[in-house]
Amino acid sequence: MTGSVVPHWRVGLTMEVPAPDYQRLVDVLEAEGEAGGSGLRARKSPARMGLESVRAKAEGVRSKLKRLVERGWLAKERPGVFAPRRAAG
Repeated sequence: MTGSVVPHWRVGLTMEVPAPDYQRLVDVLEAEGEAGGSGLRARKSPARMGLESVRAKAEGVRSKLKRLVERGWLAKERPGVFAPRRAAG
C-alpha cells in the first residue's frame, strides 16, 4: 500500500490517528482559526508548516488538505480555502 491512510472522522477519534504530516496540517489550520482567520489558502500552507514555498510542495499539501476534507477532518470554506471542521450541533 502506498501513502498514508487517513480514516474517516467519527466521534471518538483523536488527532493521533492520522499520520504526523496530517496532524501538522490540522494544527496549522486550528492555529489560524484561533488567530481569527477565516481559513487558509492551500498555497500558503507549506510556508506555515515550515516547508519551502514552491509549487510542488503546495500541490502536495493541497492533496493532503483535500483528503482531510473528504474524510471529515477539515472543512473547505470556498475553493482553495481550508478551515478546521465545525463541531456538530
